[in-house]
Amino acid sequence: MDIALPQPQAATLAAVCDTLCADDRIEAILGAGSLVHGAFDAHSDLDLVVVVRADAYAQVMTTRHAIAASAGPLLAAFTGEHVGEPRLLICLYGPPLVHVDLKFVTAAALDAMVERPRLLWARDPAAITTQLDAAHVEWPDRDAQWFEDRAWVWLHYGVTKCRRGELFEAIGMLAFFRDQVLGPLLHRNAGRPQRGMRRIESPETTAALAATLAGHDARAVAAALAASAALYLRLREASPPPRPVAQMPAALLTLLDA
Repeated sequence: MDIALPQPQAATLAAVCDTLCADDRIEAILGAGSLVHGAFDAHSDLDLVVVVRADAYAQVMTTRHAIAASAGPLLAAFTGEHVGEPRLLICLYGPPLVHVDLKFVTAAALDAMVERPRLLWARDPAAITTQLDAAHVEWPDRDAQWFEDRAWVWLHYGVTKCRRGELFEAIGMLAFFRDQVLGPLLHRNAGRPQRGMRRIESPETTAALAATLAGHDARAVAAALAASAALYLRLREASPPPRPVAQMPAALLTLLDA
């Protein structure tokens, strides 16, 4: 594994890989996330795809916590149903604290992926490399209509919470809207994969997004909701939805100003 990593991540990766390599049910270990697209730093997680023999997969899935615990000082771990990925075990090791995502799959899952992972280790490197080279790789970007169908519903939710005085709920919706709509569209318009708010900071995006932030103040929250709607309208111009939602943004802004 010829990868330059900060010492805590390097040591944790080595320990996890040593444990997995010694398990004859494991066929390969692949690196994903920052191990693929670069910019790995002291704050990065380790995203690992663990390829398991098909006949041993059920057994491994029932003992994932024990496998992870045997790799080092595991502080906490839980599965990834909340992000729609039950195969994922999200782990925190340390100290020093290192976040490790372990996604357990069979080789069949390598035929279609959202990114081409990096081969870290395999019992049969040639076979795994051949399969990865032949895989269909496509990031799950959303189309313009997906955003349009949801944007106004989510913004309306935020407006109703603001008007009711549930400001923390409205502030939470503003953050959700940035992550699900504004961030992905900023990435899209810059020609990048739609990765939420990941590494979104730049002078231009920071200035645009700053207006969508608000403290616990009704006027500030209302202004941030209006700014979110305005920024969405500006961003969608690069690739307009074929079926814009009727009465928007006028109906939303009328309610917000009432």
